Amino acid sequence: MRKVTIRQFNRAIPFATSVAMGLVLVSRPSAVDSDPPVDKVFAKWTTTTPGCAVGVAVDGKPALTKAYGMADLEHDVKNTPDTIFEAGSVSKQFTAAAVLLLAKDGKLSLDDPVKKYIPELPDLPPSPGTRASGFGGQAAPLLIRHMLNHTSGLRDWGSVAAVAGWPRTTRVHTHAHVLEIVNHQRALNFPPGTRWSYSNTGFNLAAIIVSRVSGMPFADFTRTRIFEPLGMTHTSWRDDHTRIVKNRAIAYDDTRDGFHTDMPFEKVYGNGGLLTTVGDLLKWNENFVTPTVGDASFVAAQQQPGAFSDGRAHDYALGLYNRTYKGVRQVDHSGSTAGYRADLARYPDQHLSVAVLCNVSSGNATQAGRAVADLYLGDRAKAPAPPAATYTLTAADLDRTAGLYRHTTTGVPLTVSRGADGLRVERGQSDGLNPAAGQPLIAMSASRLVTAATRQTWEFDGRGGARMTDAFGRVDTYDRVPAAKPTVDELKDLAGAYVSDEAETTLIAGIDGDSLVIRRRPDTTLKLTPVYADAFSAPQLGLVIFRRASGRVTGLSVVQDRVWDLRFARQMTPVKSSQ
Repeated sequence: MRKVTIRQFNRAIPFATSVAMGLVLVSRPSAVDSDPPVDKVFAKWTTTTPGCAVGVAVDGKPALTKAYGMADLEHDVKNTPDTIFEAGSVSKQFTAAAVLLLAKDGKLSLDDPVKKYIPELPDLPPSPGTRASGFGGQAAPLLIRHMLNHTSGLRDWGSVAAVAGWPRTTRVHTHAHVLEIVNHQRALNFPPGTRWSYSNTGFNLAAIIVSRVSGMPFADFTRTRIFEPLGMTHTSWRDDHTRIVKNRAIAYDDTRDGFHTDMPFEKVYGNGGLLTTVGDLLKWNENFVTPTVGDASFVAAQQQPGAFSDGRAHDYALGLYNRTYKGVRQVDHSGSTAGYRADLARYPDQHLSVAVLCNVSSGNATQAGRAVADLYLGDRAKAPAPPAATYTLTAADLDRTAGLYRHTTTGVPLTVSRGADGLRVERGQSDGLNPAAGQPLIAMSASRLVTAATRQTWEFDGRGGARMTDAFGRVDTYDRVPAAKPTVDELKDLAGAYVSDEAETTLIAGIDGDSLVIRRRPDTTLKLTPVYADAFSAPQLGLVIFRRASGRVTGLSVVQDRVWDLRFARQMTPVKSSQ
């Protein structure tokens, strides 16, 4: 078969002309499917592994559909372009669209308070830690819009469940569990509209609102208003994990001893749970260009970047990111649930869409999707050159700036490390709250440094304080702190039982050898690693900060990227350690 090379395309040039000019834009899927550059992206997926499916649309027409690897390793079933995968958080844009359709129908407004439709929600102020850090007192009303662009302040229910010892996929969670967890919360991460923190909770509540307002099950509403009009015949929701779904790929975890099944056994959806194919996702993406569902104002509203309550913009719209990839506009979202991985991206100015769905935890769908996009974008996609340093840091500058820092709101640690290539901002011991993790700092002056990839500006005051401003004007502040090296006697002072009504669990802190550990149901023991005074990192838990009043330990906080300050009260009854 003739070799076909994917280079670049220009939607303003007719197909016949583009071929004559050497700009190959292949419209026949059979030809593109055999192209070696595309195959190379997915070369690791074979008849002995799970894999991925990929779909590309150019000018609204399918240009590539292909699948790699196996859908079912036990029964030797191959992945095909029509194999159904779970799309993870790619699902969020469909939930947002359902809410927008109801708004278009005049049945609700995105600026309605959530309690208007879910009156059983508690009134939630900001967490004690954020109040102490200058966020103020009573939170502003939680609006539907806040939930759909992740400025709600709602703690992620899955993170709270994981703190309690029940991570997602370890038990059959339902929307009743989501409501129960939310109803047990006594605080928000922050006042709605003031900050940004990714939270699945808001999209589960949005799905509940769609059902209550429409009078239809969420799955029925989206089927009749979105999937059927667009011809998305392979798409549904995993609203019942026991339902038989023909042509569904089994999800796998890629472990040291081989592949193990890793399926999302839960009845929670809206945040994720979309069962679909790459072909159906391409149909959905084209709706943003030529609307069948909604109209021009509808698709414009969904893609409009969000804003904080003070008017500053951010890059998250309604279930969609608005970003730039190598100088090209990109509207996208990735997804991850159990062993499934997904990515759906659209490049509006080139009228290009790329969908990747995988059924293995090591299937980096986003990386694969960008590699495929590169083949179609060609030299249109050029990564911008990093900013050039305008100052050379002296040894004194390096010594003054390098060290351990603590976020003044969340307490999350951040390390500015000194190396042969200068200074780097490195991830703290709690994942997710440090977007500049592992990046070199480029010096503009002795105290002002920037990062290239995330476009952040770091300013160090020389007195132990640091201030980070991101591309959207969001500001985070840090204090320099000494690293902790507590003695065993000092660790013993922290031992005890810590109870949280919000997580409905108890954590037992005790001494094991010369280390502090936490024991959690049902049989987990987590070793705590000292970070700074009274703060420890813990695998599978996050950052643990012991709280004191008048010098006495009265409780602790668990801090994660989606749960900023989950409080546990110390029981005064002594607890025996294992020593």
